[in-house]
Order: sequence, then C-alpha cells, then structure tokens
Amino acid sequence: MTKRKIKLKAQIEFNIVIRKNSTTMVKIDSEFSNIYLLKSFWALYSLTGFFSLAFSGIFILVVPLSSLFWPTEPYHALEMGFMITSMFWTNSVAGLLFGRLIDKFNRTKILLLISIIRGTCMIFLSFTIVGLGMTSWIYFYIFTFIIGISAGGNYPTIASLSNDLIPLNSRSRFFGIRNIIRSIFRLNGFVLTGLLVLLDVWRLFFVFVGIGIISFGFLMFFTIKEPKRGALRRELSEVLKDDAVSYDFQLDLKMMRKTIFSKTNIVALVEGIFTSVFMGSLTILFLPYIQTEPHNFSPFVTGSFLAFFGLTVGIFLKLFLAKLSDKLSKKNDMVRIYSIIIALAAGTTTFILIFYIPLPHFTIDEGKNLALFFSFPIIWVTGIIESASSSISSLYEINQPPVLQQINLPEAQGQVVSFNRLLEAIGWGSGPLITGIFIAISGNNYQLVALIIGIFAIPGIILWAISIKWYQKDKKVISMILEERAVLLNPDANQQSE
Repeated sequence: MTKRKIKLKAQIEFNIVIRKNSTTMVKIDSEFSNIYLLKSFWALYSLTGFFSLAFSGIFILVVPLSSLFWPTEPYHALEMGFMITSMFWTNSVAGLLFGRLIDKFNRTKILLLISIIRGTCMIFLSFTIVGLGMTSWIYFYIFTFIIGISAGGNYPTIASLSNDLIPLNSRSRFFGIRNIIRSIFRLNGFVLTGLLVLLDVWRLFFVFVGIGIISFGFLMFFTIKEPKRGALRRELSEVLKDDAVSYDFQLDLKMMRKTIFSKTNIVALVEGIFTSVFMGSLTILFLPYIQTEPHNFSPFVTGSFLAFFGLTVGIFLKLFLAKLSDKLSKKNDMVRIYSIIIALAAGTTTFILIFYIPLPHFTIDEGKNLALFFSFPIIWVTGIIESASSSISSLYEINQPPVLQQINLPEAQGQVVSFNRLLEAIGWGSGPLITGIFIAISGNNYQLVALIIGIFAIPGIILWAISIKWYQKDKKVISMILEERAVLLNPDANQQSE
C-alpha cells in the first residue's frame, strides 16, 4: 500500500471517530493535511474565529468607545485599560472551575454552554447608551465582565479535546490553523469594526458576532462527538479500542504533586505570567500609538492595514511554521521548546522595532484616506515587519500546547491548561493596565513604553531554556504511569492474572 493510501485510510478512520464515536480510532502516528483538518473541524474553527472576533472587536474599539462614552474628553486610558484587564482576570478565575468540569464532563456540551452565554452578552452590548460617561462605561463593563467569565472555559476545552482527537504529529498544524482562523476573523474584524464606526453603525458588530457565536456553537456540538479520554496516547490506544473499556481515572492530590507540579509544568506556569504581560500589551499599546496624534490612523485604515498584511504575508508564514514544527518535532520533540524560545526572542525584537519606524503624520481627515495611507513606502515596510513579528510569535502558541499535553495525564488536561491560563490571564489582564499606566506616566512616549514592555519577555526565554534538561524526564514519568494504567484497563491481562 502506498504512503498516500495509508494516509487516506487513517483519515477515513479518523472521520469515523468524530462522527460516530466508534471504537475505530486513528493511528497515534498519523498525519493529517491542512485541508483535511479544515474539513473535519470547520465548525469548531469557525466558533473559535467568532470568539476571537468578539475579543478583537472590543480591543480595537477601545479608542472609539472611549470617545462615545465621554464625547468631549480625551482618551480614558485607565478606564478602558481596566475594562480589558477585568476581562482577562475574570477569565483566569473562571478557568479554574471550568478546568475541573472539563476533566469530568462532556466537553462539547461545555463549549456549547460557553457559546450561548458569550453570544448573548455580545448582543446585549449593542444596547449600550452612549454619551453618559461612567454610566455608559459601567453598562458595557458588566457584560464584558460576564464575557470574561464564560471565556475561561473556551481554550481549556479545545485543548483537552485536541488531546483525544488530533494525533501528536498534527497538533502544531491543528493549533496553527486555529490561530490562522483567529487571525483571519480578528483582522477582518478590524476592517469591519473600523467601517461600522465610520458609518456610525457600530452596534451591528455586536449583534452579528453574538448571533455567529451562538450559531456555530450549535453547529460545533452537532458535528463533533465526545471522544474517549486518552484515546491517542501511545500507552492507552490499543486497550481503549474496546467499547467496554473507558479511561475514568481522576486526579488526586498525590498524582497532582507528581505530574502537574513537575519542573517543566512549573516553568510553563511561571513564565506564562511574564510572557502574557508582554503579549497582553501589544494591541493596547500599538492601537493608541497609531490612532492618536500625530499619526491619526482611523479605525478603518488601521483595520485595512492589519488585515492586508496579516491575510497575505501572515497566513503564509504561519502555515509554513506550523507544518515545519510538526515535521521537525517528529524527529526530535525538543524542537518544540527551541521554537518557543525563538518565538519569544525574535517576536519581541521585531515588535519593539515597529515603534522606531518613522511613520507618517496625518490630520484626522487624512487618516481616513486609504489611498493616501498606502502611498507611503514606509507603511509597506512596517506591514511586513508587523506580519513577520506576529508569525514568529505564533511559534509559541502552536508549540506550547503539545509540550504541555505530553507531560500531563489525560484526566488533567483541562486543569493544567486552566492553571496555566490563570497565571497567563493575570499577565494578559495586567498588560493593558500596566501599559496604560506607563503611557500616562511617560507622557505618551510609546517608544520608551515598548522597550519597558519588551523586558517582560526575557524571563520566559530564560525559563524555557532551563526546562530543556527537565522535559524528557517529566515526559517519561507520564508515560510510565499510563503504561501501568493500560495494564489495569486491559481485560485480557486481568483475566490471565486471575
């Protein structure tokens, strides 16, 4: 049988797992093409895209919303930064509860519930009454607060599902495509929100996104069946093919100390705080920089700029890097950690560089002129550098999940991601607030603030470099535990011992 036929056969078997939840399982060393992943998980990817669109829309609207809440006053960096910070902090706290639920109950139902809550809140945001100052802000804040809580279960659920649906050799591609879909929705969201603000119909954005989240939440639920936990672990794959066998182990305190608090896990937890402060600051630092004096890029022009370069250079680079990560890590899984280090170092350097590029100065009316904007060669240079920075940074997002999945038990996937997200969300939430404070203190010296924020990426680089000597050992501990459990779950072995 040719290599192509073997791959096709594995994909057909995998399709059976998703749609019928049968005992026929994909081979743990199978690889799936980008096109096949898109066909199999289109609803999940679309839902993820709308989740991203919801967050990005609120992000890019921070400046216009501030002017809508306080029409006669300058940008309220502190209040808007606090709102974004609260979304991330509530996300992190709620994630702990969701993590426990994800490891015990049906994950597709949990994701559906999250979709209904988030979609409904987005629709309610469209009813915000503007021009009332703090009253307008408080109404908006209440529903973004609820969105933050419900968002706590989003990524942990998807990460846990991927551990039992996607072979290890295809996970960087799975997360890579997920990130690209998020980017496509986010970047188009920049254009859409900018255009809607320009036309003074910004409320339609929240209605459209709310309906989209709810709709694709139901489509995801009807197209993906709940898989067996541990189904794609090498140690458990054979025994779990039996319909009568299921993996029902639960995490206790002893096992938690032995696995979740391994050295590599601790590295991921600690560095997540510092790295997330940096990543959580990027948008909230970049947008006010280009949308206020002296640059005055309008939201529509900003969105068009980010979408054009992100949907051309950005997509090509991200797909290439995701496929390369899977290919190289198949030979040596330490490549994933090397990729994370490169992502942090190179991504930070290129992002800071953007603030030292001499961007053109526009009046408010000139900042709305798309043709004038793209007539400046320096804009093209900036766009390429920004896309390269974003693509290199994506190595972190597509390689960290497979690393954590390999050093944790199937029954701990949701909780591990939630613990990780808790500390990361503290960083993500603190980032906008810290950035807002530094912008205010420095008198809008964005170049200085970019350097200060870039320092937060250094601890992550150092900690991941240190983890290189611990990763294989922590991975082996998990493998030995699962081998012992496979024997316990094997009915044939149990009968022979009797």
